[in-house]
Amino acid sequence: MAAGLLRRQVLVAMAVGALAACSGTSGSTSHASTATATVNPLAGTEFYVLPDSPAAVQVAQWAAEGNTADADQLAVVAEAPVATWFSGQHADPAASAQELTTAAQAAGQVPVIVAYNIPGRDADHYSSGGAADTDAYAAWAAEVAAGIGDRPAVVIVEPDAIAQVVSGSATDVDADERYAALASAVGTFAALPATTVYLDAGNSDWVSDLDALADALWAAGIDDADGFALNVSNFQATEDSLAYGEELSAHLDGAHFVVDTSRNGAGATSRTDDPEAWCNPPTARIGVTPTTATGSDLADAHLWVKEPGTSDGDCRDGAPTAGTWWPEYALVLTSGT
Repeated sequence: MAAGLLRRQVLVAMAVGALAACSGTSGSTSHASTATATVNPLAGTEFYVLPDSPAAVQVAQWAAEGNTADADQLAVVAEAPVATWFSGQHADPAASAQELTTAAQAAGQVPVIVAYNIPGRDADHYSSGGAADTDAYAAWAAEVAAGIGDRPAVVIVEPDAIAQVVSGSATDVDADERYAALASAVGTFAALPATTVYLDAGNSDWVSDLDALADALWAAGIDDADGFALNVSNFQATEDSLAYGEELSAHLDGAHFVVDTSRNGAGATSRTDDPEAWCNPPTARIGVTPTTATGSDLADAHLWVKEPGTSDGDCRDGAPTAGTWWPEYALVLTSGT
């Protein structure tokens, strides 16, 4: 049984016990049977709003300069919870993770953390890099986990790492070695007492062979996670992501999932007209703000995993390198809000 699934069953059992205690009974047969059902581990979660996010800093700067129109437009991003990416850029990953989770806990909120440091990251594309080797990666993941400790967190493990292998775009990666590294990282984060873990599974417009994708996810440790993540840094419509997620879930013993809705408000971008439609597309818009009210029994949350306004890479005129804050593009994404 998946460790994530087991955690959800325990939550249901605890809830049943609490209800029984309140009613003065030991619980009925029907109540006991619900303990085998899965629940949303994120239900009711208030996700952490970074007070010093690039968007928040930008809004403050524009407001101080008297540029109230742009400040007001970008406020929708500054006031929303967005994920924090750990991509190997922190000199002390443990200290950085501890600072983040401590601040979030003090605010009564839960941070979303993206672990993005797998060796051979992004198949030599705009976000290439990662840890030097699997041993270095395991040590890095352990440091991030140590910083999280017993404080609540949601961890998204390695966007694109599996889908790139399954789709054949990561030609220089040894699949077995990568899946073993991912499984180790998933296990490291899943062992934390208050951390919910989702292993990335690409997006609805990428891998159509769900049997192959499911096999890769099993090999990469999905059984230790709470589920999988979809549409990270992509633009597929929410309804398409939900349908795809529910279909993939059927190949994974009913695994739950989360969807990145940070930039999918205008739906999918065309791959036919633009070979880099996934990279800072000018037609994209922000999507629904983070929530655990997804309308799907299997979708635990809509999250803003990619911060709107952070560049995908220097693929268009004026676009900075991947991961760099780009306020002009943030305004594109928030136009019409």
